[in-house]
Amino acid sequence: MDRFVTWCIRAALLFAALCGGAGAAGEIRDAGGKAPPFALRDVDGREHHLADYRGKVVLLNFWATWCEPCREEMPSLDRLAEKLAGRPFAVLAVDYGEGPPKVRAFAEAQRLRFPLLLDRDGAVARSWKVRVLPASYVIGPDQQLRHVVVGARDWDSADTLAIIEKLLPKR
Repeated sequence: MDRFVTWCIRAALLFAALCGGAGAAGEIRDAGGKAPPFALRDVDGREHHLADYRGKVVLLNFWATWCEPCREEMPSLDRLAEKLAGRPFAVLAVDYGEGPPKVRAFAEAQRLRFPLLLDRDGAVARSWKVRVLPASYVIGPDQQLRHVVVGARDWDSADTLAIIEKLLPKR
């Protein structure tokens, strides 16, 4: 039964990716409204609440190890986090439906240094209305949604960095 459910989820996400969303894949679009709260555990069991990141710009990325575009964009997320190290910025990657061993192994193989959170039952993805993986949300320091990206993106590109730096609190 678990394999069938996983297959159905993957098929639905693929269908949504092929049929859904305005704009090009990976395009940064403006968004608005309050970011939905969440509490998720990372691969080491520590709990993370979105509210813990108030005052920082947060890049919230929904992904899965079986999603090839997700896997491809992870290194650029890590490079972006490294470029903005020491600034009020955080990358949080929310894995969709997988367990700690698989996610931890992927993170170690890729040498990822940002928190990898586990959405085992997909409840947080549903509250964020995620229909396609990868899906990313840029949240301002005031916890308001600023931008959304459906599909993979080169996160450490100059234009992306400029968009995020505009949101960072002034020093």
